[in-house]
Parts: sequence; structure tokens; C-alpha cells
Amino acid sequence: MSAIVAGSDSASAAEPALARLVEQVRAAAADATALDIRGGGTKDFYGGAAVGTPLETAALRGIRSYEPTELVITARAGTPLAEIEAALAEKAQCLAFEPPRFAAGGTVGGMVAAGLAGPARASAGSVRDFILGATVLNGRGELLHFGGQVMKNVAGYDVSRAFAGSMGVLGVICEVSIKVPPVPAARASLMLDCSQADAIVRLQEWAGSAVPISASCWAGGVLRLRLAGARASVEASARRLSDKHGAAALDPSLADRYWDALRDQRDAYFAPAAADAAALPLWRLSVPAPHPPLELPGETLIEWGGAQRWLRSAAPAEHIRAATTRAGGHATLFRAAERSADFLTPLSPPLERIHRALKQSFDPAGIFNRGRLYPWL
Repeated sequence: MSAIVAGSDSASAAEPALARLVEQVRAAAADATALDIRGGGTKDFYGGAAVGTPLETAALRGIRSYEPTELVITARAGTPLAEIEAALAEKAQCLAFEPPRFAAGGTVGGMVAAGLAGPARASAGSVRDFILGATVLNGRGELLHFGGQVMKNVAGYDVSRAFAGSMGVLGVICEVSIKVPPVPAARASLMLDCSQADAIVRLQEWAGSAVPISASCWAGGVLRLRLAGARASVEASARRLSDKHGAAALDPSLADRYWDALRDQRDAYFAPAAADAAALPLWRLSVPAPHPPLELPGETLIEWGGAQRWLRSAAPAEHIRAATTRAGGHATLFRAAERSADFLTPLSPPLERIHRALKQSFDPAGIFNRGRLYPWL
């Protein structure tokens, strides 16, 4: 077994950086000063507005260990995401959940805290599914270690996974161990013209078959599919989809650019040229995948086999939330010209009690990222 370990310069630089974070947290806890945890700042648009004194994690960087044969990488929170992905690419491994990068400078800590996944989410899993362990700094200035650094150590519910998608309200992610599977042996992308309703029906049909769909996207009357897995399975499925449904193959280089643009929200849907379209709020709707098209005005883009539906619309928030709730899902105000403290659908009373209890346990003085996840948290 071979391991790639961060150099001594990176390790020695991280220790003083960690000590400074501990001191800043303890001082803030003593007088209840709000802290705004900051990595690369690439997700500043997401969630509630930042409040408090910046708590910078950029100096806490470096890949502490990488064991390709064990499919695990451990990195400090301020390590650039680009650095992680470059190291993995050299060993033909990847972050299977395809975290969106939005812009250069994103960090692994911010990736975990935001908990966002890209086109492969429905087939590969979410961010928290790949977290094996973490070291976090709580609101008392204590360093806590959860989980492990190998897959066999994970048993039962791992507290480290609670930090995925927490938006920093529970504490500072200082280090994280992530499962990194191999890159698929083969890929192929196809496209076909169909309505939104037909796309949803077909995606459900294929989900129950042997077609190895790793990503899907419907927008503007066109359904695009990405197949991934063993070469024989990918090639046979591509032929079947072409022969039976008239799906056309996409040029591999063009397909790669398309899926990357979709992942990072550089696609035309997310970055429309028209100013009036760009000014409309962007909603992320999570609904049961088989649900028919929602009766809402605006432009829609569908991912994850129908389970994630983006909506760019001027419709009132209460109408969008009501329609999504009736469908058995929830709505998130992802991007908007005016920030809203209630960007998430309100929690049920039992779930709110759990959130409050976790916050009290990890951050009793309430110093971390006030209002980033919920206005009362």
C-alpha cells in the first residue's frame, strides 16, 4: 500500500493556523461575538447573509494523506478543491458526487459545509455519503474527532456526516477524510428531443433497468443522458437507446464540456444572456422523481432523474413552496438579487427541535455563521 502524504512545510504551516483558529473561537465564545467562517468565498451567494467577524480557514491547507489503494484522501479544510481533484486525477480517482465549483478558489471545507452535489448525485450519492471522518472545532474551542480514515471504520451513524450541508452553523471543519472511487472505465453521452413529461416518464423507466445512467438533464425540449460504467454495458446501452428511442450520440469532448458547465452552473440556463432572465430568482426544487411537471410559470431544468428541478421564475415564493409541498417535496431559493433569510423551506417542529439541540451541543454560545442555514439558528 502506498500513501501520498503532505510535505513537512504544509504540515508545519497548518499547526500555527489551527492554533490561531482555536484562539479566535475561544475569544469569540467568551464574549458571544459572531464569527463568519470563510474558505474561498465561492458560495457567498448561497444561504443567509454572512454575519460577524471573518474566521479565515485558507491557511489551514494541504493534503495530509492520500492512499489510492484504500480509496481515501484526507485534507485540511482550506485545501483548494482544484488541488484535491488534480491529485485524484493522477490516480484515475474522483469525487464521485461532482461538487459544483462555481468559481476558482473553492475549498474542501466549503464543499462539505455547503453539501452541494452535481449531475452524478442521483447515481453516485451525496456529499455526506462519502465522508469517512472529520476533525472539527466546536463553539467552545475544542477539537473533536469523528469517524475514521478507512471505509471499514464506518459503522452506524457517523457524527462527521452531520457537518455536510450544515453551512458552518455547528462548527469549523478543520480536516476531512473522503472516499474517492475510481473514474468509470467508460462514458458515453446521448441526447433526444422530448417533452418534460415524456422525459420524466422515460427516466423512471430507465431507472428500473440495467441502463447505467450516471447523469441526466432535461431543458428546452432536449433530454441529455450520460452513461458510465463498464465499457460493454455502456456501449450496449448506448446502442439500445439509439435504436429504440432515436437517441443521438454526443461528441465526447463536447459532452464533457456540457456536463462540466452544468455541474458548475456555467450552462446557458444558469447564466442567461438576457438581463431580465438573469434577474429572476433561481429556485432549487426537490420532489419525488416520478412526479409529473409542476404547474409553475417560468423556465425549468430537470436533473437527477427528475428529483431535482431548477426553476427560474418571478412567481411569489409562497406559490412555489405550496406547489412543491403538494408534490411531496421542498423548495430552496438558491440565487436571488435580494437575499432572503428564509431561503429554505421551514422545518417541521420535530426537525427544528433536533436542529436546535445539535446547535446547543456544538455551539452553545451561537457564535458560528448566524442565520446562514435558518434565521433562528
